[in-house]
Amino acid sequence: MAVPMNIRALLQSEIIEDTVDKDEGICVLGIFGKSAMQPGSAKDSLINTLADKHVFSLFGSDDTDSPGGGTSIHAYYNQENRVLYLVLTSVFDNRQLIRACESLTAGLGHAEAHEFWKAAEKDHCLQLLYLFSLCHVLLLVHPTCSFDVTYDRMFRALDALRQKALPLLRAAIKDSPVSKEWKLNCRPCPPRLLFVFQMNGALRVGSSGTGGNGTDGSGGDKPKKHSPRRRLQHALEDQIYRIFRKSRVLTNQSSNCLFTVPANQAFVYVVPGPDEDPIGSLLGHLRSNCVLRESEGSTPVPRQRRYQQMRYSNRQPSFNVESSLSSGGQLVDCTLKEFLWQHVELVLTKKGFDDSVGRNPQPSHFELPTYSKWVHVAHRLYQVMIENSEDDAAEISLKVQGQLKVLEGFLDADAKFSENRCQKALPLAHSAYQSNLPHNYTTTVHKNQLAQALRVYSQHARGVAFQRCALQLHEDCYKFWSNGHQLCEERSLTDQHCVHKFHLLPKPGEKPEMDHNPPILYHNSRGRSTSSCNCGRKQSPREDPFDIQAANYDFYQMLEEKCCGKLDRINFPVFQASTPDPAPASDEVPRPREVPPSGEADRLKEKETSTHTPGDSTSLSLALSLGQSTDSLGTYGDGAEGQEKRPSLVDRQPSTVEYLPGMLHSGCPKGLLPKFSSWSLVKLGPAKAYNSLTGLEQPGFLPGSAFLLPWDVVIRSRSEEDVGSLEPLDGGPASWPAPNKASAGKRGSAGGIGRGRRRDDVARAFVGFEYEDSRGRRFFSSGPDKIVKVLGQGGPKEPATRCLNSDMPLYITSPAQGRGIKPHYAQLARLFVVVPDALLAIVLNPQVQPGPPPCPIFHPEQPEVVLPPDGLWVLRFPYAYVTDRGPCYPPKENQPLANFRVLRGILRANTTSSTPQ
Repeated sequence: MAVPMNIRALLQSEIIEDTVDKDEGICVLGIFGKSAMQPGSAKDSLINTLADKHVFSLFGSDDTDSPGGGTSIHAYYNQENRVLYLVLTSVFDNRQLIRACESLTAGLGHAEAHEFWKAAEKDHCLQLLYLFSLCHVLLLVHPTCSFDVTYDRMFRALDALRQKALPLLRAAIKDSPVSKEWKLNCRPCPPRLLFVFQMNGALRVGSSGTGGNGTDGSGGDKPKKHSPRRRLQHALEDQIYRIFRKSRVLTNQSSNCLFTVPANQAFVYVVPGPDEDPIGSLLGHLRSNCVLRESEGSTPVPRQRRYQQMRYSNRQPSFNVESSLSSGGQLVDCTLKEFLWQHVELVLTKKGFDDSVGRNPQPSHFELPTYSKWVHVAHRLYQVMIENSEDDAAEISLKVQGQLKVLEGFLDADAKFSENRCQKALPLAHSAYQSNLPHNYTTTVHKNQLAQALRVYSQHARGVAFQRCALQLHEDCYKFWSNGHQLCEERSLTDQHCVHKFHLLPKPGEKPEMDHNPPILYHNSRGRSTSSCNCGRKQSPREDPFDIQAANYDFYQMLEEKCCGKLDRINFPVFQASTPDPAPASDEVPRPREVPPSGEADRLKEKETSTHTPGDSTSLSLALSLGQSTDSLGTYGDGAEGQEKRPSLVDRQPSTVEYLPGMLHSGCPKGLLPKFSSWSLVKLGPAKAYNSLTGLEQPGFLPGSAFLLPWDVVIRSRSEEDVGSLEPLDGGPASWPAPNKASAGKRGSAGGIGRGRRRDDVARAFVGFEYEDSRGRRFFSSGPDKIVKVLGQGGPKEPATRCLNSDMPLYITSPAQGRGIKPHYAQLARLFVVVPDALLAIVLNPQVQPGPPPCPIFHPEQPEVVLPPDGLWVLRFPYAYVTDRGPCYPPKENQPLANFRVLRGILRANTTSSTPQ
């Protein structure tokens, strides 16, 4: 084989051998180690020196088999010397290290980078074990002249891995044509390990052969027997042997060791470094060339030999063959090839290695295989240790990969320290998480405690196991929380948590069951409040509601049976099913548009009013929505005479198949109605049922705040000409006045007409915005920031115009605050309207925006309702407001109450002339 090749290519190729040499054995020499940051590779140059050929490039080979900086083995077979060289390159070599660094991504974390390098180190150990299983002699090359003690830990890891993987390797080569000892020990012999160190400037050798720690030739001291380099080699041998014996890497019986070292032969060689004097080095090369030229004239030299001599003179000085002359009586230092070949000769002559020591040394097995036998065993081991093939050896290969965990305890000391450190920090973090915890708590509390636990953990944990143990802390805290400590996450419509631990809701017809796991219970926040019924005459305590039906329908239905069930009412339209199994409408509803400011809303409303045709008047559309005919409206339906009814989107029939799952608001699709109405409109009695001097006689009102505000509505204005035109003008006796009496038109002209107009043409209605807090205390408001307060009798003096012409707040600070620091709010609960018995139509159009934009506007299922005359009407507002995105919670302390409002225009008076007041 003229060129080196990858071990995989070598095992798959066929090398043609001579018939004479085919049955001769080969010596397998493995080379591994580290290289310095230099352009060339010391291991490649070493083989060039040993083979006397330019085998490897001086600047390193292009390892295309491991582009990501992985480990690879290159082989070179010297058939002349019957030596097979195996060179292991890994991330410990500069070229592979650079490629590995280039393959790393920029955003790789500390733990990921650590895993990358440890995986590369494990791959290096596995391929190194492959060399220890096939080689007779192993050469460890190190770029300095001091022993790296990390090799001791690596060799102990390899020995442990070999003991674990030995049964698997035996199964892999059981059919190979080798001896039983080889099959039993999975190697031809216990390999002998040799060490080659390079001089790095720590030791200086002068021309006289003395070093920095010796004496020069001019002194009186006796010269040393050995050169400084030889003494360094002996010192390194003693140090290495002592380290390996103490760590039990080397024992008395060589067959039980991963490798051996000779007892009576040198196993350390120090390669001399380059000369620091470049001029002297050039002169030395010139002198050697002159010596060669002089020898050419005396004896003819063949061309090939001459070329080799030139190569010796121009070779890199790091592996130059030393001079054989002695200086100062010192022994001659051997060359690198002479140092290595004494061990190779023991293999090729089949003598083997007898490296066992002690009183009863046991001979170790030795086998010198032929090239074909060695390739067969090497191929089988390559399949199970390196290649991970998919054939019959795949199962054994997976098991061998599983044994790599043995290396973690030896090689990954940083990870082991980090693991121990993080494991000690976990109990401290668990204690920080469980400190001051209630028995059941919500997700927010869990996250806060977990953040505190992570802060304590980060103060003590270090290293590559930090992230993995932090994830374990997350899982442990979550398990503790979910194992009987998880509080129900459901919040009531008043923004209060359910106090039960995690539970299930009962199905229809199912009873609550505490013993079930998880328990089956209804939501309960332990919050209780006092509310009044639809008409306001009866108060009752209520539980904090969690669904819209319990908040706005079920509670009031329960009180209707006791109080206001027999009162007249106007029922709002609800869903009427035409199928036995109606389905709720899809959740994909259009987003509610943002509500414009009140000024823009008024302008839009006026624009819409001005563009309406007489046939689309408010009175007509309201009458149609109430199911009334134009004949029943009397004078209010005169404007509809002769007009043709045209269908519109407002007048179309609602769906009878799908119902609206929540409340009706401006963002809901058209044509859908809920199953129940969250609003209520009842009639307490006729208009005279309210006494403006005494106010409402209902429970819960604060003293002096149960009075409605007066609202004077002008029905029709009459001038004096209109009054005179009503008298008969036919000239008959009736048209003449009686003697001594003035005519009717002149009587009281000074002030009677004004008094008669106020008495006959102005109707007085009463309006009251009632607020109610959670304790059942009620009061009326006379404006956005004012509460009705009447001292004595006579009723309030200020009119209701201010309330009707401005946005009323949905929540107001209660005048009766509790002992707590938080403010106590009262919510708009009812609207009282006294409609007089007059030619007057009062239109009810409630619109509530229970939050800042883009919160939608809520309104009843019938947007506008005409209140019949002569009645005391009560509009009950919803207790809670819910959209398709969730409930609209009451305001917090830092939220302005002006964002929660009832839009102005809730009441509008229409007279016979359709003049809004």
